[in-house]
Formats: sequence, structure tokens, C-alpha cells
Amino acid sequence: MKGMNFMIVGVGGQGTILVSDILAEVGMLAGLDSKKSDIMGLAVRGGSVSSHVRWAEKVGSPMNMLGTVDVLMASEPMEAMRAVEYLRKDSTVICNTYRVQPMLVSTGQAEYPSEAEVARCLGDASSRVITYDATAKSLEIGNVKTMNIVLLGTLSTLTDIAPEIWEQAITKYVPAKALEKNIAAFRVGREVK
Repeated sequence: MKGMNFMIVGVGGQGTILVSDILAEVGMLAGLDSKKSDIMGLAVRGGSVSSHVRWAEKVGSPMNMLGTVDVLMASEPMEAMRAVEYLRKDSTVICNTYRVQPMLVSTGQAEYPSEAEVARCLGDASSRVITYDATAKSLEIGNVKTMNIVLLGTLSTLTDIAPEIWEQAITKYVPAKALEKNIAAFRVGREVK
């Protein structure tokens, strides 16, 4: 497998860092050089969070350059829109449709982009966009905190790495008491096309 560049974005508290830890671990388990870098806003809970993860035979910098990301996984639509400059033209975006209103929107100082604006922005920046309500799917599983792992399950289908390796990495990073629901969430996400 040749290298892949990933960017994981979301709002503080949505599990962006956990997903990037798992993703980096999967790369290592697959025998690749794997590096990651996390960027957290000042207000971690509710602020923007992004993680860069890179897999290759040999990775230099853990940060993706603009125009080099193969897969953008977003836990929130506006966060996806903020990251499109990192995408390659032939990239894939996986985006949760559930909206988290930023402070400026909730106080009436700004407007949240419409679904059409989000779709146009993501579609113009990449060749494939997969959007669905991962938050609703996680609630069906019985734990809203598994939303990030639902999205990760979808992301995993874009690689040729066996699901067992992904589940091994999830097992390493998710607490034992939450493991069963997280594995279920991963499997639900793999069924999304």
C-alpha cells in the first residue's frame, strides 16, 4: 500500500484526538511509517480541533501541506468546510451532518451555512463526498460518544487494511468498559457507502 494523508477535524469533545491516535496505530500495525500532529483551539471543549495523520514507507513531517490530503473525516460540517484547502482534487470527504453551533452563530453574530452551501463547498474541493448523520447512528448503538468511531468505520473502507487490524487499534485506545459499543460503532460505519 502506498502512502495516505488524512485530516480529522471536529469540535472539542467529539473524539478527534482519539480517532487520530487509532488511525496512526493502524498505520503502524500495517507496517507503515505513521506520524500524527494535533491542533487544538484555545477552548478545547467546543473549539476547533484538527489532527493530521500520515502513512507512507517513510514519513518526514507529521503535518499535511495544503492540497495533499487524501481523506478528510469531519465530525461537524462547518469544521469540514474550514479544512477544504488541505484536500487534493481526487480526495474523499466523510462528514457527519449533525451540526454543532459555534458561539458566534448561537449568539446571532453569524449564520450557519446551509446544507446546500456545505454540499457545494465539499463537492468543489473533492471528488467524493460521503455525508450522513453519524450522531444518529451512534445513538442507535446506545452511546453518542461513539459517533467518531462510526465515521472511522467508514474511513476504514477506503483502505486495503483488514478490519481486524482496525479493531485491534480500537481495542488499544478505547477503555474496556466502552469497547463493545465502539466495536459495534466501527462495524456500523463500515456499512455506510
